[in-house]
Amino acid sequence: MLKFANAKINIGLQITNKRKDGYHDLETVFYPVEIYDVVEIIPADTLELQIWNSDLAADENNLCLRAFRLLAESYAVDPVKIHLLKHIPMGAGLGGGSSDASATLLLLDDFFNLNLGQERLMELAGQLGADCPFFIANKPMYAEGIGTELSPIDLDLEAYHIIVVKPDVHISTADAYAGVEPKPAAIDLREAVKLPIQEWKYGIVNDFELSLFDRYPQLNRLKQKLYETGAIYASMSGSGSAVYGIFEEIPNIKELQEFGTVYLPQHL
Repeated sequence: MLKFANAKINIGLQITNKRKDGYHDLETVFYPVEIYDVVEIIPADTLELQIWNSDLAADENNLCLRAFRLLAESYAVDPVKIHLLKHIPMGAGLGGGSSDASATLLLLDDFFNLNLGQERLMELAGQLGADCPFFIANKPMYAEGIGTELSPIDLDLEAYHIIVVKPDVHISTADAYAGVEPKPAAIDLREAVKLPIQEWKYGIVNDFELSLFDRYPQLNRLKQKLYETGAIYASMSGSGSAVYGIFEEIPNIKELQEFGTVYLPQHL
């Protein structure tokens, strides 16, 4: 039994508060895109994880293993072997690890006929990571709190092409948050995304860009290149380092390849 675990982009990301528990409150819009990892589970005598196409460690901190152990605390599940084929780049702000964890929960729910339902699965996913519940719902969502308070949002980008570029830069979430200064939200993203996309660049921003573009000027150059090649909106996703552009026509990809790996995801 296998599942394709897709990535996400953030449309706007406002860091509004640092909480006493060390986490940050934020406001963002999550949008799913078709860049995939593949997660497979098969019966086994002992729990095991094998990772392909990545140097990601298959240790106890891996979110897929944590997802299994979390489920096993409350439900009768037998050991499985998990195969994880990585394609979503790490340190990119595309949610690959969170998506893998949620895919594992969904697979185990089906495999063992637990019939937990979306609400319970989202509750469990929230214990694994802030982005994980989104990947259970896997449709455009407005997110608040640490990213686990989700509400559906009417947003359809199927008429456009989303191009994602991942430079050879790895940014840890902790490092990204260390450079931001929380402040009240400048706009209501729920209303802002209703505007024509051509107007998004005047108000919809990712707060991480301010500090990270100073530290990694190539990211700023990439964003400007996306606009130069025809993007009607461009932004860094999450805490970076992937930067995406929304286009009406597919641009000259060769002009973007000098900045990193280019992905042309289709729509879910």
